[in-house]
Amino acid sequence: MECRRITTLFLDIGNVILTNGWDRRMRRDAAKRFRLDHDEMDERHHLTFDTYEEGKLSLNEYLDRVVFHDPRPFSREAFKDFMFAQSKAFPDMIELVRRLKARYRLKVAVVSNEGRELTEHRIAKFRLTDFIDFFISSCFVHCRKPDADIYRIALDIAQAVPDSVAYVEDRAMFVDVARSLGIRGIVHRTPESTRDALAAMGLVLEGFHAGESRQDPA
Repeated sequence: MECRRITTLFLDIGNVILTNGWDRRMRRDAAKRFRLDHDEMDERHHLTFDTYEEGKLSLNEYLDRVVFHDPRPFSREAFKDFMFAQSKAFPDMIELVRRLKARYRLKVAVVSNEGRELTEHRIAKFRLTDFIDFFISSCFVHCRKPDADIYRIALDIAQAVPDSVAYVEDRAMFVDVARSLGIRGIVHRTPESTRDALAAMGLVLEGFHAGESRQDPA
């Protein structure tokens, strides 16, 4: 059976259009910068971060559990400033999405696992609303990937039929879950590989070469 034309693009944020928001390397760097016990911090992080990403804790509450459970010689604001400063853009991928959206009049939605304050910071800093129509972030909808419900919510919000959606995500398991619903998934590795996979779905973008995109929109 012939597939439908792609009308909608679902994107992860971390490791696709931006760096991760708060990953293992960033936490290790934070522990070194602020002279924290990394192992203790990382254990506390894993015990509570899912709850933060589901929007059931504020960032201050997360930090109370992970960092400020003991007195510290630095402020909460200094630590949050460090967290926010870790986010960087991938201009090639942003440019690819911008051009595809303009050429094919795509609806573009983010489907991501992120806490509210990090999500809001990243949306504002990188002006993601300039080219993204919907944000189905775990902190907004209170469920996380790989729960299939987050994809069902995204389909409802975008009013998209599953096989009219191309989903770009760096984690293969999440792509598999989306595919089980009929969404056409791509495991993102490089801008070039994702460009080629999208072209195979009919979203051809001639003249796009990684490294030639505009500067980071931050």
